[in-house]
Amino acid sequence: MLDISWSDNYTYIRKCNVFIQNVTASALPASYKTEATAEARFLRAYFYHLLWMSYGGVPIITVPLDITTQGNGIFNARSSAQDTYTFITSELTAVAPLLPTSKTVTAGKASQGAALTLLGWVQLYNQDFAASATTNMQIMQSGQYSLYSNYQGLFLDNTANTEAIFYRQYIPTVSGGAFAAYNGPTFTAGGIETSWGETDPTQELVDDYDMDNGLPINDPASGYDPNNPYKHREQRFYQTIVYNGSFFYNTTIYTQQGMANNPNEINLADKGDGGQTGYYLRKRVPANPDSLLLGAADWNPHNEGQNYYYFRYGEVLLNYAEAQNEASGPDASVYNAINQIRSRSALPNLTPGLSQLAMRTAIRRERRIELAFEDKRYWNLIRWKTAATALNTPIHGILIKPADGGGLSYTPTLIPGLVYKFDASKNYLFPIPQAVISANKKIVQNPGYPNN
Repeated sequence: MLDISWSDNYTYIRKCNVFIQNVTASALPASYKTEATAEARFLRAYFYHLLWMSYGGVPIITVPLDITTQGNGIFNARSSAQDTYTFITSELTAVAPLLPTSKTVTAGKASQGAALTLLGWVQLYNQDFAASATTNMQIMQSGQYSLYSNYQGLFLDNTANTEAIFYRQYIPTVSGGAFAAYNGPTFTAGGIETSWGETDPTQELVDDYDMDNGLPINDPASGYDPNNPYKHREQRFYQTIVYNGSFFYNTTIYTQQGMANNPNEINLADKGDGGQTGYYLRKRVPANPDSLLLGAADWNPHNEGQNYYYFRYGEVLLNYAEAQNEASGPDASVYNAINQIRSRSALPNLTPGLSQLAMRTAIRRERRIELAFEDKRYWNLIRWKTAATALNTPIHGILIKPADGGGLSYTPTLIPGLVYKFDASKNYLFPIPQAVISANKKIVQNPGYPNN
């Protein structure tokens, strides 16, 4: 999960500034100083980009201030959003050539590809589409990266792989993040409840997964059967979502009503560990004892060790396709980038001859499916300026009951209490913490929030 805290990120920035100052003044070998300083500048730019996306323009601090004031930038006014963006992009442009390629970098550390991917992302976020397309194409042409062969396996493999660009590592049984324990489906192993089911995919997301013939479920030619809604869906659906009748680890997960002692049926009252939508998360969750992460007979979600991807090559392809489509329209290179991702999931290529608007819709849909549960969706809604619509739309789950005459009925049902209240007049930026404003009278609050 991304840390957008003002104080946390300025603490990290101060550490980068201290490191850069001390290494620069040291007698260490010049080659080490060059690379290490470039790594620190990359990380500093990364922390600034989190602040920039969250708050807009922020104080740009590149020297160590007193440790008690660094977090508030007490002597600094806010730079404009554009000046903050210029600082981030200029830093990344400068350090990228100084960093090692992915084939020579130590796993988990900054590389040329990581700097360029962050650069291409912030350019896309700022709607510098032509620049973003050029940056992302540079990564694509570097020969350093390719898509992992199996979408589900990518998130269960804690080794350095060809799709990984920048990621955080965990060591199984030592520093496991317990992601599965919190977010996997609620079930029992050996009589013990092992997961708490805190991530509930929505019906809206489920409906966005195509059929395996590449057609959306609302297309009459798709073959979608509302009485058997999980049949013949595209591969990423089965690799991401635990649905009624899914086999997970050592049991079948049922979310339907009417089964005795079923902890997984839809829980509209939000009590206990049962989910509120009728769905659970499979993506990023080790699901069997033969997992690359476990290698033992007992399922222990607290000992997982899969990587957390900040950036991976699949996102680079999506970033390129979107930037190039916005800059120049849906040319062959846009189709090629998107079709690579679809091909991994055994989907047919996009229909040729799409307009720019139709391609934009296709790319945004592809982003939602490919990057689901990777902490990307919110920032896409913010930069597209669609959050006020998407986040104020009622959320649904699926109520599954025995049907008259046999079989099951599937009824989308509103999930009470899960409607966001996104205020477009102010919520596209977060409020700057009051403690920061109180300590630094030069800091002006974002529009729409009290400036006490």
